[in-house]
Amino acid sequence: MVEFINDESQKKIIAGQILNKLSDWFGVPKYTNEYIERSAKMPFWAYEKDGEYIGFISLKSTSEYTAEIYVMGVLPQFHREGVGRKLFDAFTAFAKEHGYEYLQVKTVEKGRYEEYDRTVAFYESIGFRMLEVFPTLWDENNPCMVMVKRI
Repeated sequence: MVEFINDESQKKIIAGQILNKLSDWFGVPKYTNEYIERSAKMPFWAYEKDGEYIGFISLKSTSEYTAEIYVMGVLPQFHREGVGRKLFDAFTAFAKEHGYEYLQVKTVEKGRYEEYDRTVAFYESIGFRMLEVFPTLWDENNPCMVMVKRI
């Protein structure tokens, strides 16, 4: 079940427990900690199953028109079970309710790493399309691909 989380300390715990189990995507502690700290101050949804949080998503406002999936994670054993889609649906409902017209997400360019290609495939399956690649925004080994969706 998806629930909106208000408490910042609870957000940090949930994000930390999940991101620290996703080392294929969040393997650099400095950046993982940044995601944990920053997402605690944003609108945040978590998916609870059998008393355990197994996924979450946070919303970053990038303009009055655009909301970004700042960070999203689902425990690997629950991939491909609809958890990400349900989190995204809650995120989208909130974005619509708050007047956003567009959604965006940043990920590693398609074709670089298998795990990120799976991420891109997920975003494509929920309607995102590639807008642009910034080859050195993060670093040369991880070209940043911006994907967008109109809501």
